[in-house]
Amino acid sequence: MPMTHRRAVALMILVTLLWSTAGVVTRHLEAARSFEVTFWRSAFNAMALSIALSMMRGLALWRGIVRAPWPVWASGVCWSVMYTAFMVAITLTSVANVLVTMSIGPLLTALLARIALGARLATRTWAAIGVAGVGIAWMFWREAQASAPGQLAGIAVALGVPIAAAINWTLLQHLHHGEGEADESQDMMSAVLIGALISVLAMLPLSLPFRASAHDLSLLALLGVFQLAVPCLLVVRLTHVLPGPEIALLGLLEVVLGVAWAWLGAGEQPSTATLSGGALVIGALVANQALALRSPPVRWPT
Repeated sequence: MPMTHRRAVALMILVTLLWSTAGVVTRHLEAARSFEVTFWRSAFNAMALSIALSMMRGLALWRGIVRAPWPVWASGVCWSVMYTAFMVAITLTSVANVLVTMSIGPLLTALLARIALGARLATRTWAAIGVAGVGIAWMFWREAQASAPGQLAGIAVALGVPIAAAINWTLLQHLHHGEGEADESQDMMSAVLIGALISVLAMLPLSLPFRASAHDLSLLALLGVFQLAVPCLLVVRLTHVLPGPEIALLGLLEVVLGVAWAWLGAGEQPSTATLSGGALVIGALVANQALALRSPPVRWPT
C-alpha cells in the first residue's frame, strides 16, 4: 500500500519506541547473563519471524532463503551483528553508554550513503546530523570519563551496532531506490530472519550451560517478538519511503527513550550531560522533521 512520508515517520517513531525497551527489560533478568541473553532473544526473534514470514510466503520463504542473492545474505550478516553486539554490550556496561555509542549511526550512514551512492542530502538533514552529533559527542565524552576501565569493553562492542547499521541502511537504500528493486527488495525481509538465525548459531556454544529462569525466558520472549521481530520488519518496509540517513536520524530517539526507560524502570539515573545532550538530539529531530514536511523529497541516484 502507498505510504506517505508523514506516516512513515510516525511508524519509525513507533519502531524506536519498541527498540528502546531492551535495556530496562534486561535489567530485570534474574539469572541469564551475557551470551545467553543474546541467544534467547535472538532465538525468540527467529521463531517469531519464521512464523510471520511463513504465513506471508509459505514454503517459498525457505526456498527463497536458500537461493537468496548476495545482498540478502550481506544484509542478514549486518542484522546479526546488530542483534548480537547490542545485547552483549548492554550486559557489559550501562544502557546510556551503549545507546550513546550507537548514536554515531546517522553520521556513519550519511557518509556511507554519500560515498557509496553519491546521495545528495538536504541541507536540513546535514544540519540536524551536526546538531545531534554535538549532543552525542558531549554525552559520549562525559560518559567515557565516568566509566570504569572494564566498561570500555562494552562501549567497544557497542560500536559494532552503528557500523553494521550504516552498511545495512545504505544497502537497503540502494536496492529500494536503484536497479533491481522489483526482485531483491521483496527478499530483504528474509534477511532479518537470516540475521536472527546467524546470531542464534553464533551464541549457542557460548551460552552453555543455560541458566535462564522461567521469568527470564518470558522477558526475553517479549524482547524477541516485540523489541526485535515486529520493529525490524517494519523498518525494512520503511526503507521504501525514508532515505537511510533519515532512518538513522530518527533512530536516535532510541537513545533518549532507552535512557529514560532505564532511569524510570531500573534506577539507572543518567548524568546531566546525558540529559543535556539528549535535548539537543530531540531538538534536531523535531526541527528536521518539521522542515521535511515543507520540503520536496530527497532524490536518490538510480
